[in-house]
Amino acid sequence: MTGTGAGQGRGGQDRDGQRLFIGGDWVEPAGGHYEVVNPADESVVGLAPEASPAQVLEATEAAAEAFEGWSRTRPEQRAAILDRAADIVQREFEPWAELARAETGAPTGIARGMQVGVGAARFRRYAKGALEPVERGLPPQVTEAGPMGRAAVLGALEVRQPVGVVTCITSYNNPWANPAGKVAPALAMGNTVVVKPAPQDPLSVFRMAEALAEAGVPRGVVNVVGGQAVEVGEAAVASPHVDMVSFTGSTAVGQRIAEVCGRSMKRQLMELGGKGAAVVFEDADLDAAVSGIGTTFSFYSGQICTAPTRVIVHRAVYAQLVEKLTAYLGRMKVGDPAAPGTVVGPVISAAHRDRIEAYVELGRKEGARLAYGGARPVVGAAGRGRGFYVAPTLLVDCTSDMRVVREEIFGPVVVVVPFEGGEDEAVALANDSDYGLLSYVWSGDAARAFRVARRLRAGGVGVNTIGRNMEAPFGGFKRSGVGRDVGSYALHAYSEVQSIVWAG
Repeated sequence: MTGTGAGQGRGGQDRDGQRLFIGGDWVEPAGGHYEVVNPADESVVGLAPEASPAQVLEATEAAAEAFEGWSRTRPEQRAAILDRAADIVQREFEPWAELARAETGAPTGIARGMQVGVGAARFRRYAKGALEPVERGLPPQVTEAGPMGRAAVLGALEVRQPVGVVTCITSYNNPWANPAGKVAPALAMGNTVVVKPAPQDPLSVFRMAEALAEAGVPRGVVNVVGGQAVEVGEAAVASPHVDMVSFTGSTAVGQRIAEVCGRSMKRQLMELGGKGAAVVFEDADLDAAVSGIGTTFSFYSGQICTAPTRVIVHRAVYAQLVEKLTAYLGRMKVGDPAAPGTVVGPVISAAHRDRIEAYVELGRKEGARLAYGGARPVVGAAGRGRGFYVAPTLLVDCTSDMRVVREEIFGPVVVVVPFEGGEDEAVALANDSDYGLLSYVWSGDAARAFRVARRLRAGGVGVNTIGRNMEAPFGGFKRSGVGRDVGSYALHAYSEVQSIVWAG
């Protein structure tokens, strides 16, 4: 492998482009480089590396070789490294937040607070997580004499052990919070990792590797590969050195990964698609509901699987809610994410913009009424119109059989479905989905809201809020994923349970 060159800048990046991070070295990519494009103005942010499948295999081998030593380090040592990594991210906060904004097109506040800021917070959280107990004593059991031996009192201990080498395949909508939410708990538990970032915005993940290397993570414990070719991700999943795959992305890709993992019984943690239901009853605080639903448009321009994109509202307040949502949209500024006051930035690519617009047109053909949006925004100097912008869009008078109601659009599009009856009809409509990540209930009757929440087939339910408790388990029912993470649940996800039994 070709290691760090004499003229190479910090973090393996210079005028020739970003290098891979394999076995503690910054390595020249075998496939050269490709351009990372700023979604806001279509300028080139930087040059990302294209790994070969052989280099991915090298990365998994390096992680496997490092596992024995890293898994046996004291928790305090792992905690100190994660804490130092958080300090380094904070030190480099300004330039790394600018890079995140440029790669993703997220408005400045999102890039700072929800991307780099959350990334640093997750390293800090799992520095503490490394010190959480991994052993639990179980009640002793008295056994009678028999074929298995003498009568005895048997003690038992539950021990959480690291899984081994974890491939972390991350999403493009947040190149800091998502990879940090995988890497930090995996390292805290004593695993080693190979990170394959999304090809659209990988440069931030290499900055994360830079922080971990400076923090003192041993060689081979963290590896970052990347590329646009499908073969890169396939190699990171199929490698015989990999024990677990943690993936965030579409359900279709997750299914393909699961098929490969099943051949060798690799462990899986998958956070997949969503089509969040927002059930609004006639006694709801409509202004609060509109504020919550409105985050679909502003948060990553709707490119988030937890968004309440499928509104199910009682007919008694249907017209009023639609009117309030329409007015809310009229106050949202679409524009350059670097400009003050911008609420809705671009989506990640031209192809994704076209896909979203095609869904809006499909909705109209299916019979939905376009209450707001529909025209492509023009951002920038007069007549220039650069960037991948999509108008925040509201489709109303929808029915549950429409594709725009059933399929994940992953953009700033909300569909509204009315219902006439009571809780049973609302629950049936909400659960009539292939997805089950997060759903929401708005009602002035707390007892009814909680009663309905328990009936929803979703991994999480927000009652009169879109807020999340970051110690609560996160994951999906149905086609929205496998497993749970966040808080201590992430530590459990990146561990195996071992029992030790002895005669007392």
